[in-house]
Amino acid sequence: MVRCNLSVLMGKKKVKISDVARETGLHRNTISLLYKEEAHRVELSAIEKLCRYFECDICDLFELAPDQEETNKNGKD
Repeated sequence: MVRCNLSVLMGKKKVKISDVARETGLHRNTISLLYKEEAHRVELSAIEKLCRYFECDICDLFELAPDQEETNKNGKD
C-alpha cells in the first residue's frame, strides 16, 4: 500500500488545504484526496509541485507500507 504523508507535511508547516492550493496552483480536490489518502492516481506534475512547495523528496511525501492483509498473513497485528 502506498501511503501519502501530505497531512503530516501540512501539519508541520501549519498550512491548510486552501493555502497549498493557492501556492501550488493545484486543485483543492486533488489536495483533499491526497490529504485523506483517497487518491487513486496522481499526476507527476502534482507530485513535483508538492515536493517543491514542502521542500521535500518524493519519499517524504509517499511511502510504501505493508498491506493490511500481508501483515495479517505474517501473524503481525
